[in-house]
Amino acid sequence: MTTSAPPRPPRITAGRTSPPRHQPTKPSPKPKPKLSPKPKAHGDAPARRPVRPAPTRKPRTSTPVRRPTSPRRPAGASPRRRLIGLLVVMVIGAVLVAARLTQVQALSADRYVAVGESQRIRKIELPAERGSIFDRDGRDLALSVPRTTVTANPRLVTDPLGAAQALAPILNEDVTKLQDLLSKDRAFVYLARRVSDDVAAQVKALGLPGLEYRQESTRVLPGADLALSLLGKVGTDNEGLSGLEVQHEKVLRGRPGYSIVEKDPTGSDIAGGMRDAVQPVQGDDLVLTLDRSLQYETERALSAEIVASHAKGGMAIVMQTKTGEILAMSNLSEDNGAVVPASKNMTLTNVYEPGSVNKMITVSAALEESLIKPDTRLLVPSTIKVADHVFHEHDPHPTQEWSITDIVANSSNVGSIMIGQKVGKDKLDHYMRAFGFGKKTGINFPGESAGILLDPAKYSGTSMGTVPIGQGIAVTAVQMLAAYNTVANGGVYVAPKLLKATVDGDGNLHKTADSVQHRVISPTTAKQMTAMLAEVVRVGTATRAHIDGYTVGGKTGTARKPLEGQRGYKTGAYVSSFAGFVPAERPELSAIVILDEPTPIFGGLVAAPVFAQITRYGLREFRIPPPDVPLAAAVPQSSAKDAAGVGEVGDAGAPPATVGPTPPKTP
Repeated sequence: MTTSAPPRPPRITAGRTSPPRHQPTKPSPKPKPKLSPKPKAHGDAPARRPVRPAPTRKPRTSTPVRRPTSPRRPAGASPRRRLIGLLVVMVIGAVLVAARLTQVQALSADRYVAVGESQRIRKIELPAERGSIFDRDGRDLALSVPRTTVTANPRLVTDPLGAAQALAPILNEDVTKLQDLLSKDRAFVYLARRVSDDVAAQVKALGLPGLEYRQESTRVLPGADLALSLLGKVGTDNEGLSGLEVQHEKVLRGRPGYSIVEKDPTGSDIAGGMRDAVQPVQGDDLVLTLDRSLQYETERALSAEIVASHAKGGMAIVMQTKTGEILAMSNLSEDNGAVVPASKNMTLTNVYEPGSVNKMITVSAALEESLIKPDTRLLVPSTIKVADHVFHEHDPHPTQEWSITDIVANSSNVGSIMIGQKVGKDKLDHYMRAFGFGKKTGINFPGESAGILLDPAKYSGTSMGTVPIGQGIAVTAVQMLAAYNTVANGGVYVAPKLLKATVDGDGNLHKTADSVQHRVISPTTAKQMTAMLAEVVRVGTATRAHIDGYTVGGKTGTARKPLEGQRGYKTGAYVSSFAGFVPAERPELSAIVILDEPTPIFGGLVAAPVFAQITRYGLREFRIPPPDVPLAAAVPQSSAKDAAGVGEVGDAGAPPATVGPTPPKTP
């Protein structure tokens, strides 16, 4: 009887047992009953030992082991979709990076390059040397010279306190201030600007780390304060602040250059870095009409008179008659007993009431309009009523018959008012404007005043009493000098002039245009007026203006001084003046001298002598000989007895000026 083969034991491999294969579960067959073996017959071959069947394993009845299963994936989260999403994210990132690179390297490249360069490239301005200012003969009035400026790079300074202590006594600076500068987190600071050569040498000898030196020009006036009010001043950076320096700033300053260097974060130069430089272009020079020697003499004479007369200040101008070129222009003020340059050019910026010097215009207008003749004689009382006011002579006198020359030589207030009434307000206003009043001179000086001249339509009832004698109007010193120069020039007005030429960087001379001219009065009227003015100096109120060997023509003025900031006049305060020309036969020089509140007050005593002194020097300086032919007797002469100076001082009882709410400002 055969038996079924026992089940194959599970295959055993090294290290592991293969798990049984999973088969479909079948019902176990019923076990067959075991049969006892048959007994063998005698004599038969020995029976084999029955083979012992291999033990059978009882099938496991436990739940078969299953492989672990992965959790179920949510819908849409397959690997393919994840890869696509990752790819999209990477593409978007790449696009954004590309866009940013495009912006940085293409669209905004210049900006980022500039930012980088600004951190390492330094552009240092190289100031241009300021042009010089010369007098008419090329003599220095103002020039620029190089000076050393001490700077520092605080980032390279190892010991700020020690450096400050060493520098303080040399630079004459406070230790704390220097230490603060040397401790800043900056690559550049100024320690001292434009020091002397001696100071620069002492600083360099210290050998302090972090200190640097550069050359800058500084303004030097060889004549010290000579013509300072006219020339003006410059600032720390050599820019014009006042006077001619600021008026001609564009011409004088030149064109600055620059130096480009590449530096590291500490401020040190990068070896082999960028290097570039553009050299500055020097400014043009100015050649003025001034004569330095005459300017010096004018200031010296005026200063001496200010001291002698205890005046508050003074002005003096000398002009070349034919050309209008100003040869000297002085502005001085008294300051605690010392005479110093005025803070501004008062001859062009300040106005004053001219007083009796204005009578020249009144008489010239009447002569030009044929309202009077040189031999006309008028009965002149000591007083005259105009509207509701009575005007007086300074010195009372009986009614007298005076010639026009006598009225001028006497500086008669009443006689001048009588002549002015003949002219009328409209004609009088016309001639004052033709002589240059009420408008700027054309010099274009900073702050120049046009003066104050009332419209005839706004005259008050007493205006025809004040204006003919120089009250109620205001002029600059240059305007009044130009008016007298008109008579000296044969009746032709010549605009005043200060700038003669400019010189460019190549040394080429560029002359300025000639002064504008226009006729005001006829040559005949000018000769008649000249003769009358000569009588004023010969026997009248200005005998102290006389110059030996020469004939001088001119007129004195002693005007009341208006109050500042309100109407009315300052009690006992006068502005004294003299304006004239020489030689009267053929005038070459015209000049005016004005003193503010002198003692004595009379222009003939304080201003006329200064005129004589400065014009006498000018005649020698310009080698002007006395005329060969004496002055023609174009008018009746005045006697010393008749020329008493009765109206030298303006009418003390005249109404306040009506030129505006703020009276003219005087020097």
